Amino acid sequence: MSDRIDVRKTYKLYIGGAFPRSESAYSYEVKDSKGKFVANAALASRKDARDAVAAARKAFGPWAGRTAYNRAQIVYRIAEVMEDRRPQFVQAVVQSEGLTASKAEKVVDAAIDRLVWYAGWADKITQVVGNANPVAGPYFNLSTPEPTGVVAVLAPQESSLLGLVSVVAPVIVTGNTVVVVSSYERPLPAVNFAEVLATSDVPGGVVNILTGSAPTVAPWLASHMDVNAIDLVGVAGDLGLATDLEVAAADNLKRVRRAPAAEPDWAVNPGLDAMTAFLETKTVWHPIGV
Repeated sequence: MSDRIDVRKTYKLYIGGAFPRSESAYSYEVKDSKGKFVANAALASRKDARDAVAAARKAFGPWAGRTAYNRAQIVYRIAEVMEDRRPQFVQAVVQSEGLTASKAEKVVDAAIDRLVWYAGWADKITQVVGNANPVAGPYFNLSTPEPTGVVAVLAPQESSLLGLVSVVAPVIVTGNTVVVVSSYERPLPAVNFAEVLATSDVPGGVVNILTGSAPTVAPWLASHMDVNAIDLVGVAGDLGLATDLEVAAADNLKRVRRAPAAEPDWAVNPGLDAMTAFLETKTVWHPIGV
């Protein structure tokens, strides 16, 4: 019998491409679907949220300035690394969501395929939602989408991997940067996803992942003056919290993707709404013949 001591994994936050412990120094117990202890996760604080926003803001200009084709390559690279680490994600989904191994494999496959799907849209969304506008005069009038900026995202509570990927990928593929609050009870797939981001080609600060309580952290993100938009899909069904966050977001006229009455079916085709929700339309006039 081996007398080797297990090397326990330390689960941390993911901010600015690094894995810091929470500034609060607090953690909380994460249990599997049967109530058995699995790990301690970092309990993000307001200071952690502010640090994540600062990292996202710093990364926004360079990330938005990359070509759409390059962003597609990077998002596709995330899918590649997830494919290589597929067994780890299957185990995390089994623990977190209580699925059988075969069902967890399908969830992981769907999450990887979702990344590939969004990667394919990176250099096509402009042609679909942008256009040349007919005007009465000798001018070109062109409308084109541009990223909103820093987006706060509340990840779905139940769908800890596929839901997470489905709300993060459309935000970053269109040139935004993101601060994500993961599922409280099921944070481990999000932490594993952060490790994939750190070992792929995603620049630090483009995606920042906070584990902890959404009702504690989200109000500070919603009212933060350097956050340009917020996705409330993760508080689906919690009308009170969703309303409070919308009110807080109104202080600086954030774009808000409103919470649905119930968590969506993440297995269905997501359409374009998650991408267009965080795009601004810029219209340019230019004289013909000049």
